[in-house]
Amino acid sequence: MHVPDGFIDAPTSAVTGVIAAGALAVSLRGARRELDEKTAPLAGLVAAFIFAVQMLNFPVAAGTSGHLLGGALAAILVGPYTGVLCVSVVLLMQGVLFADGGLTALGVNITDMALVTTVVSYAVFRGLLAVLPRGRRSVTVASFVAALVSVPAAACAFTLIYAVGGTTDVSIGKVATAMIGVHVLIGVGEAVITALTVGAVIAVRPDLVHGARGLRQRLRLRVDGELVDAPAVPVSPAAAPASRRKVWVTGLVASLVLAGFVSFYASASPDGLEKVAHDKGIDIRAKEHASAGSPLADYGVKDVSDARLSGGLAGVIGVGVTVVAGSAVFWAVRRRRGTDVSPVSHGL
Repeated sequence: MHVPDGFIDAPTSAVTGVIAAGALAVSLRGARRELDEKTAPLAGLVAAFIFAVQMLNFPVAAGTSGHLLGGALAAILVGPYTGVLCVSVVLLMQGVLFADGGLTALGVNITDMALVTTVVSYAVFRGLLAVLPRGRRSVTVASFVAALVSVPAAACAFTLIYAVGGTTDVSIGKVATAMIGVHVLIGVGEAVITALTVGAVIAVRPDLVHGARGLRQRLRLRVDGELVDAPAVPVSPAAAPASRRKVWVTGLVASLVLAGFVSFYASASPDGLEKVAHDKGIDIRAKEHASAGSPLADYGVKDVSDARLSGGLAGVIGVGVTVVAGSAVFWAVRRRRGTDVSPVSHGL
């Protein structure tokens, strides 16, 4: 759903740019409350993981593919404010280095792919947790549904933006039907990836999942016919950081493997927006990307003739740049964290 330059007119792009800038400003303030010594490193990794998985287009219909948007995944793992920042970092790296998503359309893409997906998914996620039984399984189920809903919501948002500032004379009804229809299917893939990832992290370190905080229950024992709280088990001060490092290293290795190797086997079919734009004639006003001459444009390394090696190197570089840029942003935000942090944000 990366919108290229030329799809949306300049005034509308400017307005979405203002909306995106406002959302980022609010998210920077909100992320100070979400990020702590445990989640700040994880946030940079989440951004890199989203970058990697977005390279894995999966087929959803004849001649059409889809890929992860990542708003739901980021919001549930590291919080909604930090989630907006995670996806925005990915979009910035993709636009500047890989010529994926127009630079004049960056405000459109951040509003649609970072803001809408994160806000909608987290609202659905929290609503479901309020009615589901308290437990880790409920977090996974809620993650699935939230991610599923977030993708067609983003398709609706694009349709509204196009209705206001589209540069071609195409029926909005046709655009809405095509966009929402294909992105419902893409949403299924998004839901599966999100639920599997959230479930995997919960199984290892539930305290690192923002959406699971407050759900842990004390172990209770039956003593003389009555249930009593089991005594807390002391945790070695060195154990938690070592465990976090293991999660971080595992996640980084997985991201590098996905981007550097598995991405070669991704579907080559156009994604949902590309397919709709081509079929409906929206792309006739598309402009050449300002970064088209980048050495990494189109997810390949310039002057490397072997397609597999070129794509793999580009993916590895992308993961590396994203994790460094994301980590720098989140550590800077963490350092500016105020003293008005709720104790709840420090653990379960």
